[in-house]
Amino acid sequence: AAPSSPAAALAVPTVLALLAPTMAMAEVPENLETIRSSLDIGLALLSTLFFIRIPISWYPDMDLKKFPQVIACAPTEPILKLIRNAIPPLFGVDISPVVVYGVLSFIREIFLGQQGLIIMMAAKR
Repeated sequence: AAPSSPAAALAVPTVLALLAPTMAMAEVPENLETIRSSLDIGLALLSTLFFIRIPISWYPDMDLKKFPQVIACAPTEPILKLIRNAIPPLFGVDISPVVVYGVLSFIREIFLGQQGLIIMMAAKR
């Protein structure tokens, strides 16, 4: 949708031009390394749990409250229930663990990848 007036067309670039120097000069937090490592460990742990859930979802009759399965299922089930409400199983296959694993991988890449936000902030120091 095109802006309705020339003033509206110039508003967004003008705001970005005014904010860009402020964003570039923003201070890097002192505890950035702690934030980076905590986020890295947390996302790695969650990714691992959802990766384990992928083959578990292939067996819908499996009791998820028994010992080995409960380690991966107890922390992940609340999130998967929300996803299943939005994306029902396709042809009898539950794809919710795959969706969550993909989203977690995307988030990890955005923040901690080679060109990630936190990595670039740390390089700014």
